[in-house]
Amino acid sequence: MNAESTLTSKGQTTIPKDIRDRLHMKAGDRMTFTLMPDGTVLLRIKNKSVMSLAGSLRRKGQKALPVEQLSR
Repeated sequence: MNAESTLTSKGQTTIPKDIRDRLHMKAGDRMTFTLMPDGTVLLRIKNKSVMSLAGSLRRKGQKALPVEQLSR
């Protein structure tokens, strides 16, 4: 997914709606920015709980694995 935004003279920008929707962002969410050595910037949303990730790695039709088997 590619999206563009413009930096204002005050150093502000708007995160494109497609990106906000995909990340389930809402007003008041906090973010961190990490600058990588190659110039890539990582954006992380800080308000997500670990529980919001439940089921995100499961594929439809795939059998769930017990936690003990995840490290194998």
